[in-house]
Amino acid sequence: MNVLLLYPKFPDTFWSFKHALKFIHKQASLPPLGLLTVAAMLPQPWAKRLVDVNTRRLREKDLAWADLVFVSGMLAQQDSARELIARCRAAGKTIVAGGPLFTFEQERFPEVDHFVLNEAEETLPEFLRDHERGVARRVYSSANFPDLRQTPAPLWELADLRRYATMSLQFSRGCPFDCEFCNITSMFGHRPRTKSTAQVIAELDGLVRLGWRGSVFFVDDNFIGNKRALKEDLLPALIQWQKGKRGIPFFTEASINLADDEELMRLMVEAGFNQVFIGIETPEEANLAECDKRQNRGRDLVADVKRIQRAGLEVQGGFILGFDHDTPGSFERQIEFIQKSGIVTAMVGLLQAMPGTKLHQRLHRQGRLLGHTTGDNVDGTTNFVSRMNPEALRQGYKSLLEYIYAPGPYYRRIRTFLREYGAPKVVSSTNWRSIMAFIHANLRLGVLGRERFHYWSLLLWTFLRRPSQLSLAVTLSIYGHHFRKVSEACRR
Repeated sequence: MNVLLLYPKFPDTFWSFKHALKFIHKQASLPPLGLLTVAAMLPQPWAKRLVDVNTRRLREKDLAWADLVFVSGMLAQQDSARELIARCRAAGKTIVAGGPLFTFEQERFPEVDHFVLNEAEETLPEFLRDHERGVARRVYSSANFPDLRQTPAPLWELADLRRYATMSLQFSRGCPFDCEFCNITSMFGHRPRTKSTAQVIAELDGLVRLGWRGSVFFVDDNFIGNKRALKEDLLPALIQWQKGKRGIPFFTEASINLADDEELMRLMVEAGFNQVFIGIETPEEANLAECDKRQNRGRDLVADVKRIQRAGLEVQGGFILGFDHDTPGSFERQIEFIQKSGIVTAMVGLLQAMPGTKLHQRLHRQGRLLGHTTGDNVDGTTNFVSRMNPEALRQGYKSLLEYIYAPGPYYRRIRTFLREYGAPKVVSSTNWRSIMAFIHANLRLGVLGRERFHYWSLLLWTFLRRPSQLSLAVTLSIYGHHFRKVSEACRR
């Protein structure tokens, strides 16, 4: 049996880093971790081939080779997924689909033969048994949450690692919180389940054996959901694992209560973590109460962010506009918070009601849903009737993006961050790609770009005051180039 694993293309979003990747000659930020893990669950004798169309095109000879096609993806990838599925159907292939894109809206993909939904550890074995007997059903789903200690390591050898900027790894699934707009708990539950430390170390060793020396993203939706497991087991093991290595930086996602635990932050930094994405969403208490973001309420969020950054963890922040309690003044308050906090990578999107969320259910009851979500929260649209005038919301959002990514405010934010940032324990080693990125940045940003004065001013300031952070200053400058490109497209 020849199995083709297909991963659809991402649109041009903040998270795609499409314009920044050109500086280091990479095609995609991350490999398809879910598909590579599913590949490891398929029968060993089956031949497997990965085509990630973010890194290369799907060829006719790929389709001719395949007996069975597995497609997975996220909501933001739906347009590309439809194109790929149409090609597979035209080629007469049996199509199996799974992942967040297909979990809640199977009726929108009539060309798919089989849906293997929820967590593959639960549903894939049953599908494989039925497929072997020729009696496979169309939909396989499960409400059970599997033990991740039984999850195999991804088949990294199927991916061309040279095409990716970062590798990915999963330690846990589930989140103890229950934000109204988030579908993580409906998919993975409230109780964080974890892999064993031995599994994580084995996966890292596997990447190193394949030659990987770059950064690794722990894709957990809330890495600190089980603090005890981190403090007592995983982080001490990672600290030991890093010894003797050339330096493999880690980054992840966490909740803002990380700021309350100095021991946890210290262990994370010693283990090699130097970045963490945190859902700030909004600095306004009424909006935090509305979306049940209780972990963010009653806090000095700016102080929390600075505490995390002083510990040696760069905070990347997620922000949302379009809550029912937003007012015309919310745009300015959002800008003020972003600038004051020094969150350089501030990803601001419009609220969308995702299937499977409490928000989607509430808006459905209220008769406010307008249709399906695109899954792309930077496309300048919402899929529900907002309390604020829709045009005022769109224009306010566009103005906010224009301001925070304009060279002046953006480069000021980098300085605010660098003044606070504690030195990380593990940094990537210099290689030819980083040298070429520096040369490219000097030309593209320092000579041709409209931000050239800000760019050279930042580099001089960093060289004089924070010389150890010069490489980071260049990286953040390159990110700004990408964010400006994305926000310009959104404002059209």
